[in-house]
Amino acid sequence: MIAGLSLSQKALPPKYFYDAAGSRLFERICRLPEYYPTRAELALTRRHLAAIARFAGKGCELVEYGSGASLKTRLLLRALRPAAYVPVDISAEALAGAARRLAREFGWLHIFTVSGDFSQPLRLPVHRARSGRRRIVYFPGSTIGNLTPEEAQAFLKMTRGQVGRTGAMLVGVDLKKDANVLHAAYNDTRGVTAAFNLNLLRRINRELGADFDLRRFRHYAFYNPQRGRIEMHLVSLERQSVNLGAYRFEFTSGETIHTENSCKYSVEEFAALAGEAGFRSVRAWQDAQERFALFGLVAA
Repeated sequence: MIAGLSLSQKALPPKYFYDAAGSRLFERICRLPEYYPTRAELALTRRHLAAIARFAGKGCELVEYGSGASLKTRLLLRALRPAAYVPVDISAEALAGAARRLAREFGWLHIFTVSGDFSQPLRLPVHRARSGRRRIVYFPGSTIGNLTPEEAQAFLKMTRGQVGRTGAMLVGVDLKKDANVLHAAYNDTRGVTAAFNLNLLRRINRELGADFDLRRFRHYAFYNPQRGRIEMHLVSLERQSVNLGAYRFEFTSGETIHTENSCKYSVEEFAALAGEAGFRSVRAWQDAQERFALFGLVAA
């Protein structure tokens, strides 16, 4: 937090949104009428489930970057009947809750949870089911868009190492579209996205003893067409100072903390990015309105 707040453009990593309260708020975001990605990805998963299952192969080892709380995961588990399922999530509470629900629903499923940051190299569990099994990494929800293209390429290259020569990846990508649709998705009328963004400051106060006054900051999100991304910021509404440990950070009126990017790609742009990371794009399944794509990538 100190490193990010010390930058000329103050910035904090979006992975820290996801404490227990942040995870619950994000689940609410996914149900909002303006937030199309969840519905679009679910629709394409249902529409193309048989083809997706053929691509991944039944009896594989399925590693999901995320807690496994979504309906998409349940559809995939039923279609693939994997030998093992390994959900990876930075929020230990969200991970444990999702794993309990899946264990009740899929009594036959071998679940091996990993609480950690999947943007960093991970030691995945070794188990008997792994022997001779193809490893598939499932990364739904367009979370890869939170990374810059350079970070996304490095992340894909790291994942290529995780899946090995015979492995593959299923990754959700939000596609470029009308800026008004994007703006509405990140500025919902109920203020849930604003609460999600501001909760980051509440978490810093609670866990690190800072003294952010949340009434003095406002959620601000916009589409940056030059960079092809939504940017989320927290705007200081007045001149103020904030204390964190032995540090004091000054804010001018209108100064922002950059909290998240959500990069959008064309199908061709993302296929090229994956190619530079050691994957080959085999398929890009899309919803009927071509708002969202699920890429099937194999190790090149």
